[in-house]
Amino acid sequence: MFGYSEEQIATFGATWGLGAFILYMLFIIGEIAWRAKAGKTGTFVLFFVLAFGMLGFITKSILERVWGI
Repeated sequence: MFGYSEEQIATFGATWGLGAFILYMLFIIGEIAWRAKAGKTGTFVLFFVLAFGMLGFITKSILERVWGI
């Protein structure tokens, strides 16, 4: 499609698409903390707990690039 292979499209979606989705989810977590008036500790807990899975994905992507997998 448009001169790109399926692998190139999948790689683009897995890096930039999911990266944009992660940023959007961080915005949503911040919005939840703001509307709930969670305070500093509550906001930290929300970001830590809800963003922990995203940290694993980011770490996996970095390790794949460093190790050349």
